[in-house]
Amino acid sequence: MKYMLLKTYSPAAYCDTPITEWTPEEIRAHIDFQRMLGAELAKSGELVDAQGLAGPDQAVLVSSDGRSAPVVTDGPFPETKEFLAGYWIVDVDSQERALEIAATASAGPGPGGKPIGEYIEVRAVMGAPATEQ
Repeated sequence: MKYMLLKTYSPAAYCDTPITEWTPEEIRAHIDFQRMLGAELAKSGELVDAQGLAGPDQAVLVSSDGRSAPVVTDGPFPETKEFLAGYWIVDVDSQERALEIAATASAGPGPGGKPIGEYIEVRAVMGAPATEQ
């Protein structure tokens, strides 16, 4: 069963200090934690993919009617706090395991090295229905 675990730029349960206000050491510790989690998931064979995403200031929106040139704009966007910051895709035996991984990710360090209680959205990856032949 594949699940996507989503991180956003929203305040966390135990930390409302934006990462832009963390010290360089605190940011490095948080990123090192994310990399360590990714390495553990890769070693266990559960990691499909994990990526941090560029900030909202680098995002664009694309729409197309499929016939003419696509329209590319720099907005409107949801509030910055609603932007996706990164994700993991895991392939696990159960939803319970996906929730366990999300809980580990949630407890990543923030200011002062304390767990931030980041809200991690967990969603099943849906496969396309099989076509009849």
